[in-house]
Amino acid sequence: MEPSHKRRRLLQRSSSPQYKLDDGENDDYEPYVPVAQRRQEKLAKLSSWTKTSDKRGLTSTSVDRTDQLQGEDEEEARKEKLRKDRTLLAEAQEVHLKKAAEDAMKTEAEKQEEQDAEILAAIATRRKLASDLELAKGIQYTESLKTSWRPPKYIGEKIPEQLVRIREKYHIVVEGEDVPPPIESFADMKIPSSIIQHLRKNKIIKPTPIQIQGIPTAFSGRDMIGIAFTGSGKTLAFCLPAIMMALEEETKLPLARGEGPVGVILCPSRELATQTFENVKAWTGALVKDSHCPPLNSLLCIGGISMSEQSHAFTTGIHLVVATPGRLIDMLEKKRFTFNNCKYLCMDEADRMIDLGFEEDVRNIMSFFKRQRQTLLFSATMPRKIQDFARQSLVKPVLVNVGRAGAANLDVLQVVEYVKQEAKMVYLLECLQKTPPPVIIFSDNKNEVDDIQEYLLLKGVEAVAIHGSKTQEERQYAIRSFKSGAKDVMVASGVASKGLDFSDIQHVIIFSMPKEIEDYVHQIGRTGRSGKTGIATTFVNMSTQDQTLLDLKYLLMEAGQKVPAFLEKIEDPRVAQGSTLKGCPVCGGLGHGISNCPKQEEAQRRQIASHRVQDMGNY
Repeated sequence: MEPSHKRRRLLQRSSSPQYKLDDGENDDYEPYVPVAQRRQEKLAKLSSWTKTSDKRGLTSTSVDRTDQLQGEDEEEARKEKLRKDRTLLAEAQEVHLKKAAEDAMKTEAEKQEEQDAEILAAIATRRKLASDLELAKGIQYTESLKTSWRPPKYIGEKIPEQLVRIREKYHIVVEGEDVPPPIESFADMKIPSSIIQHLRKNKIIKPTPIQIQGIPTAFSGRDMIGIAFTGSGKTLAFCLPAIMMALEEETKLPLARGEGPVGVILCPSRELATQTFENVKAWTGALVKDSHCPPLNSLLCIGGISMSEQSHAFTTGIHLVVATPGRLIDMLEKKRFTFNNCKYLCMDEADRMIDLGFEEDVRNIMSFFKRQRQTLLFSATMPRKIQDFARQSLVKPVLVNVGRAGAANLDVLQVVEYVKQEAKMVYLLECLQKTPPPVIIFSDNKNEVDDIQEYLLLKGVEAVAIHGSKTQEERQYAIRSFKSGAKDVMVASGVASKGLDFSDIQHVIIFSMPKEIEDYVHQIGRTGRSGKTGIATTFVNMSTQDQTLLDLKYLLMEAGQKVPAFLEKIEDPRVAQGSTLKGCPVCGGLGHGISNCPKQEEAQRRQIASHRVQDMGNY
């Protein structure tokens, strides 16, 4: 028998709910009616109201509402049928027809501008110049590298209007945040007196415009883009800050064997790297004369030479390295030295470094950095594409521009002459009579370089030749004998056109006009250096492309030079289209846009060729 309290609890428990399963007996149940059926019932109901509207004295509003609902249903059914029948091909055709209609309303100039903008946007998608570690971890530096250098007090206290007047005086254009002040003397830059004396012995008394603004900017630790015409003293502007940074590090704590470098300078060619290294050795050697300054150790890393010749440089710490990308990567991979303490990176002829197949090498070099560094990019021709790319890769950069990027040196008299191909050799001898030696002759064709040298030797002219297929010993001999005055003429390909400094060159002859106007600017820039004047004679004929001639015409007009009659006759097709005459953002040429840029076409050709080589290697 159950206890009484359990029976009481069972009595109090509510009974289980009873469900009515029979639809007929469940008054609350409403069956589901499909949407289409409900709509038809609603429509029938509205129709019945319409039939009795006259008897009840109703207005025609109900009829209108009925027609509206019917129209909406029909439209919805039609759209649903179209959606079912629609294909991707039909959609693509509709978009194409719509775009074609829009294009038909645009002018040729507007179409060209849109095409140029699309190409430029595609180019701008390249990765930044950063190390793999920084890209992988998302490391971004927001502040510039801190240095101990400060401008003199009286210069730091100058008001902005005074600084603007100084920059206008030297035609200096700057862009960036908190730009350091321009300084008009080496002494006020706090450069050691021994270096100042060395510069005076070499007739360098006052800084050039790029040095007036560039050296204080670099001394302040700021990332920098330096643009100035050829022969304007850019080498001193980026080497001196590297030397002073290395000197400061050595003074704080001397480098031991295996340590360093503090700074590295990258050059696109062996000849330019050798020339820069010789300048660095001369300036650091001048510091040794000051008893308060410790010696600085420099290293040259280029292909074609044995590094064992510089084995003495590895006995102590290395302060500065001047290198070409390939040999530098080789030394870093072999761990002959590291970038663990490197704080300074400069790329000379930076636009050529990034464009001429060195971009991946530069990224590889970046991957060896373990800390923030100061980055400087210098060139005479740095088009807008490279400037925009550099701004993305640098930290709060300062752009220092002396003249338009890609403009010709105003100290060079440019003479353009129409010479038939078969008459070039004979006329060359006449041109050599214009000025006394030394003279440089440029040709883009290596075989033509050898032919010109052979012809001149047969005519009794002391000539040497230099191009990329020569051995390193032959190239060094050619430059050494030409600089010393043992040879009167040097015949060269483009390898000698970028950055090389030859003293007292009064005449440059361009035997074959290069396709890219940038190369022309570099070639004529071998004369008229350091404030001196020079002559550049250029041969053109029917084989020269009209686009190249148009670039040349605008360059002569910009520099205020005489434009020959045959160049005057060349018309710019963009003028007929009504488009604005802007410089090409890829190469800086004034006679064409990015869509027909020869430099861009050459880059695409090299890219396609490299892909073919890779595909062949995969089979």
